[in-house]
Amino acid sequence: MKASDYIADFLVKQGIKQVFGVTGGAIIHTFNSIGKRKDLDYICTQHEQAAAMAADGYSRITKNLGVTITTSGPGATNLLTGTCCSYYDSIPVLNITGQVSTSRLKKDKRVRQIGFQETPTIEIFKPITKYAVLITDPQRLKYELEKAVYIAKSGRPGPVLLDIPDDIQRAEINPERLPSFLSKTSFSDYKSLQRKIEECTSLIKSSKRPIIILGAGVKLGKTEDEAINFVRDLGFPVVLTWATKDIFLEEDELNAGVFGIASPRYGNFAVQNSDLVLAIGTRMDQHHTGTPSSTFARGAKKILIDIDKEEVSKFNNSGLEWNVKITADAKDFFRLAKDKFDFCEISPWIKQIKKWKEAYPSCPRENSQEKNVNPYIFARELSKRTLEGEVIAVDTGATLAEIMSGYEMRKRQTLFSDFNHTSMGYALPASVGACFARNRQQTICIIGDGGMQMNIQELATIKYHNLPIKIFVFNNKGYGMIKQTQDDWLDSQYDASSTDTGVATPDFFKIGKAYGLRAERIKNNKELNANLARILKLNEPVLCEVQISPSQRIAPMLKVGRPIEDSKPLLPREEFNKNMIVPSLNP
Repeated sequence: MKASDYIADFLVKQGIKQVFGVTGGAIIHTFNSIGKRKDLDYICTQHEQAAAMAADGYSRITKNLGVTITTSGPGATNLLTGTCCSYYDSIPVLNITGQVSTSRLKKDKRVRQIGFQETPTIEIFKPITKYAVLITDPQRLKYELEKAVYIAKSGRPGPVLLDIPDDIQRAEINPERLPSFLSKTSFSDYKSLQRKIEECTSLIKSSKRPIIILGAGVKLGKTEDEAINFVRDLGFPVVLTWATKDIFLEEDELNAGVFGIASPRYGNFAVQNSDLVLAIGTRMDQHHTGTPSSTFARGAKKILIDIDKEEVSKFNNSGLEWNVKITADAKDFFRLAKDKFDFCEISPWIKQIKKWKEAYPSCPRENSQEKNVNPYIFARELSKRTLEGEVIAVDTGATLAEIMSGYEMRKRQTLFSDFNHTSMGYALPASVGACFARNRQQTICIIGDGGMQMNIQELATIKYHNLPIKIFVFNNKGYGMIKQTQDDWLDSQYDASSTDTGVATPDFFKIGKAYGLRAERIKNNKELNANLARILKLNEPVLCEVQISPSQRIAPMLKVGRPIEDSKPLLPREEFNKNMIVPSLNP
């Protein structure tokens, strides 16, 4: 059996239906083997960076492995940014890169290159993958494929990379005689976990203003249902990181919203005025805690549960003190903690959070007659018209902050982004991967004008496959979040961030037409309702430019380096010892 045929067969057995990549001389055999199959397809993106991001989106929606296949040299290095997206968000992706034949590898020779397009791919990718290896013996192919997939999916997931020379792909092998990778199943220390859960009982029992935080680990561990049941059983309010915004419906009484430096006030009020924080599956970075981190939930007892011991231990001497720190799988925690906790009557606390939600809405209540489209109103109106099970891919920067605040989750939908690497241009190829993962059902892509330019070539991919992706381009003529940062630090000197200072912005309506797509434009709030309803009914790809004012700013948003407690109102410190909380509701 040809080795490349074995690779294709292996991918099919992993449940993979599409792989993403760009061909080249060092990977033609693997592409050829995939092309001969009816149960596996390759999707040719226009750039390898986009292939990595598409595989990332595919993995998020299928909750399975995403796969990229590219050639050596620039084909491999172009995967870097997309692989970072998967690494920092813990998304399992298998990158297969071609390499020059083993006889042309420079090995220990002190030259820069021997084989054409030879590049030290493994050395480059090791810091941003869970596992990366060069295969120089075809007899190791089965072992390394199995090992890579196991590592990608186990524990805290993430990307892996196999660098396979051209002659290894062409080699003849007997799969029955290839050594296999036998994983050592790791068992949780349930006794230790039970002891830690017991440490939590008194803190939970005495709490009158508790908050549960659910992070991305809940979704990565495929334990959303257990998390929802856990929250409901306790009856505690929950705040969500951006990665878990889609777990709870907006109108749920226990949903206190998202929180952090660029999130609606009511979520931050709930966290900062709590007397107990139970954080599950989140690394609690400074976008959540504000700075200094010691000001986060300043009067609360704190419990942290995370599968990554390094994430748990990083808080040592950080100023953010946790009363109980637990290294465990969220699924194990939910199972062992079920029915273990007693708690106080907290209905006054639930009512208080409801008052905050009503007093500090995440977007204007009325469709104010603005010259341009208000992005918060756009998000709200879009959410009213999307369908159950809809998938929404959002790019980074101001676009992401506005959608995360304004979009109201009502059905079983998935809303995702490249949350931690925050690559401009991610959402467009990620929506391609998501659309294939959904068997070509309608997928929503929301992206800024700056991000659109980073991967604009993938409009050709969308057109070629006639994918029903609705692309909404927020055009504010520059980089909105950067301009807001320049407002804070540089007296609004917008160097390199606007169309007046070097950022070129094309006519996206004409761009859509040039790629053969249906092109639309929404100029103001008055045009929103009718246009959104019509666009979402179309069974074809659409590029819609949404005109946003260049002066639009994220609101609220804390200046970098400021604590979350600056999101007034907060209880004065002496109020934390009282049983009831009655903060001001004045904005």
